[in-house]
Amino acid sequence: MRRALTVTAVAGAAWLTKRAVRRRITRSPLWPLPALETPVSGYSPRRLLHALIVSRTKPAEGILHLVLESPDLPAWTPGAHVDVVLPSGLVRQYSLCGDPADAGRYTLAIRLIEDGRGGSREAHAQLVEGAELALRPPRNRFELVPAPSYAFVAGGIGITPILPMLRAATAAGADWTLLYGGRSRASMPFASELTAYGDRVTVVPQDEAGLPGLAPLAGIRPGTLVYCCGPEPLMRAVTEAAPPGTPVHLERFTPAAPTGEARPFTAELRRSGRTVEVAADESTLAAVRRELPNTPYSCEQGFCGTCRHRVLAGEVDHRDELLTDAEREDSMLLCVSRAKKEDRLVLDL
Repeated sequence: MRRALTVTAVAGAAWLTKRAVRRRITRSPLWPLPALETPVSGYSPRRLLHALIVSRTKPAEGILHLVLESPDLPAWTPGAHVDVVLPSGLVRQYSLCGDPADAGRYTLAIRLIEDGRGGSREAHAQLVEGAELALRPPRNRFELVPAPSYAFVAGGIGITPILPMLRAATAAGADWTLLYGGRSRASMPFASELTAYGDRVTVVPQDEAGLPGLAPLAGIRPGTLVYCCGPEPLMRAVTEAAPPGTPVHLERFTPAAPTGEARPFTAELRRSGRTVEVAADESTLAAVRRELPNTPYSCEQGFCGTCRHRVLAGEVDHRDELLTDAEREDSMLLCVSRAKKEDRLVLDL
């Protein structure tokens, strides 16, 4: 009897210890390093949501259209995107293209990129109707600013964040136009829906009419805001075509080319008491992972926020497409950002 009680006590103690360690790791994924009062290092503090895929269609060549439903889905505004956690654990970002008034429902459109890094291929192969999908709450760095008139320009899958903007601008009584270009009419999602807006919309399939002409942008009246989402060459062309002083709002789905020369610098990892040298041709993340190989990451393009960490000292050259100005005051994304002018950054790692 005494031996049985001892075995039971040991087993119980082991179970309690395992549970305590699991909770400790949840609070600080870089455990046994100290936990932060507000967890930033190691993972996004935003909670995960879970939604059911209630519809899966293909509205155009290479485009997967998903409708998600859950009573727990937060409200959102035009221009917002969500982080989708794919079954493999990869995190990818997709714009919400439905109607914000549809409470409890999100709509996504995902373009298949055959020569990409695998996220879109996994989405097309594994995100099926009836499956549950994990995602993070919406973020918006492409907000629709109230204005009397807008000039919208979209290229290919770049139409997704623009769609809810058109609805909002129409509801607000604003004047607007949309120039929508793509490789071919068959590859351009939602083109049929846009016919309801009449001559406000100009659809330009490249195989029929060549590249979209941007000359009309030069004649937009003062007070008009320009919104563009699409490939980098299109966004550069729109920025150049808009009259001087016209606000041009851009939404990228690939990283912008760095504008400054990358220089080597030193990163001090304050909590672990280590120092790493970051070469000019490597990312801060790669250098940090030499010392802390369990440092989490996902997209490596400055979109998902998985590698966001607190900066204790030094000036950061922010090259991400995610963090707000307020968030950039004390944190950075290791995968794309680096030291700006000084030769040293101090990180809370």
